[in-house]
Amino acid sequence: MRFSEFFKVYKSQAFLDFVDIDLETDLAVFIDPVPLKTLNSPWGADIAYYLKHYFSTVLDSIKSGRDSHAQSLLIGLSESNEFHLGFSKGKPRGHAFGQKSASLVWEALTKSKAAKSGLLEDLEDTALLIHGIGPDMISDAICNIIRGPLIKYTQDMCVYYGIPLKPNIPSGLIWDIENKTWKQEYVSLPVAGKYGKVILVPKLVTRHKMNVDAGGFYTHYILPAMAQEHIDGNSSLVHVLKNGSKKVYKTDLREKYGEDKLSIVEQTVIRPNIFKEYKKEKNNKPTPPISSESLSELENQNMPNTQELIEKLKNIPTGKKNATEYEDLIEEILSMLFYPSLCKPSREQNIHSGRKRVDIRYINEAQKGFFRWLQDNYTCQYIFVECKNYGKDVENPEVDQLSGRFGPSRGMVGLLVCRSIKNKERLLERCRDTCKDNRGYIIHLDDDDIIKLLNDYERNRLNHSFPSLERKWSELIN
Repeated sequence: MRFSEFFKVYKSQAFLDFVDIDLETDLAVFIDPVPLKTLNSPWGADIAYYLKHYFSTVLDSIKSGRDSHAQSLLIGLSESNEFHLGFSKGKPRGHAFGQKSASLVWEALTKSKAAKSGLLEDLEDTALLIHGIGPDMISDAICNIIRGPLIKYTQDMCVYYGIPLKPNIPSGLIWDIENKTWKQEYVSLPVAGKYGKVILVPKLVTRHKMNVDAGGFYTHYILPAMAQEHIDGNSSLVHVLKNGSKKVYKTDLREKYGEDKLSIVEQTVIRPNIFKEYKKEKNNKPTPPISSESLSELENQNMPNTQELIEKLKNIPTGKKNATEYEDLIEEILSMLFYPSLCKPSREQNIHSGRKRVDIRYINEAQKGFFRWLQDNYTCQYIFVECKNYGKDVENPEVDQLSGRFGPSRGMVGLLVCRSIKNKERLLERCRDTCKDNRGYIIHLDDDDIIKLLNDYERNRLNHSFPSLERKWSELIN
């Protein structure tokens, strides 16, 4: 029983911004804290701060000898069943820190040379350097720490997709940044009958596995450094090869120094620069989000057929009567095409105290490609979309309407989507005039352009390139 199925949201995973979890079990995907730090939006910055703040508070409590307080902070990570992510079989139960685990983790942290030396700075470091903590526990812990922002995200998604919210639901423990402790509130959440309350997670932040790996760190970073040290010192572990070169085998190093987490910590503490180099490389190369194709496969769903979408688009009549149907389809198509660059769509967004409204607004979270290039060179924290189901050409009022949504704090780039354009050169000139007047950048797309983008997507699924969109941008600014 999928979340979307229970609430009768008849959309496939590729059209949805959140992970369409199975209410009866867990989905084998995880939240990796490293990519969270690369998010561009205020929401992304918020959750990154939550993680940093929480873990710093735990470490400060341990270093100051407030043992019972530190354990109580760790025990707060024990509830996570409502997220439905992880390895659980059957009924979801989570893998976060229960009372026993919290005590063990606290003991490990207090005794860890990594903690005492100051090596531990981030939550993901514990998966590398603390015995008993694995990636699944880190992912569940993250869900709990950012429960507050995820509740807000869930509420926004329920409003967007028309999913009923039930008031006065116990929130579970929420991290209180101001008071550096856990608190509980009563909030509005979707309640899926016998399956209970659900907190949604954006598919943008999910991964197949965590980017950090203790075994990989030891094998590819620590052991090569140790080998070079033995070569420099000409130790008994050095083998001279036939060509005269010297080599130290990793198997010999593992046998001499061990390879469990205690051994990893032992060798890392005396080589902190190696650990910092590893973290820097991981932070600079975060793993990409799970693709819609991979998520659909995990959920036994089919990806939308692009040719069927094209036929559906062609069959929607023009005119006000079918405007909502047209806008819904355009939103589905754009959400599929532009993920993971554009996310968290909101419809009919109020701006200027409600005096102006936007059909659709996306957050620009692009890490590469066209939308990342836009982000690096123009103001486009958000991408605005106006949909016009006209049977005639759009003119100056529609162009002015979209440009009126722009602003330095929101973004200066938008898409004007309409059915057909007889005089394309005239509309292009109107959009160019908007640029020249410093009122923003508008890319106009008609049915033919949408079809071209869908065909591009079919041919370029792996790299999500948008050659036709890039050509339109070039036409606009040249």
